[in-house]
Amino acid sequence: MSALEMHTVEVVDGSNIQNSDRVVLGILNNVANLAGFGAGNPVTTAVSFPTLTPLPPNYSVKITPSQACLVSVTNKTWNGFNVTLTLPSGVTLAAGTFDVMVIG
Repeated sequence: MSALEMHTVEVVDGSNIQNSDRVVLGILNNVANLAGFGAGNPVTTAVSFPTLTPLPPNYSVKITPSQACLVSVTNKTWNGFNVTLTLPSGVTLAAGTFDVMVIG
């Protein structure tokens, strides 16, 4: 069976899209994160994309970590952002990976 090609993207009413002619999609799988330095300490990892194709001025980021933890995304720029992984106090974050999907 061959892959099914699709050429239509439907945008839900009320959406705030950046471009009327395209959707920007970026995917990075298995981005490594370090282990935490002690219980409850957050781990921040810089994520970047090549500068040849800048990210749009506003974009959404979905992070899927390899372990149960809280995730936040900060310092979004035209070529990347920071991902911070945090566990409750008393628990140390293990080294692992996370997947990234950017839509703009």
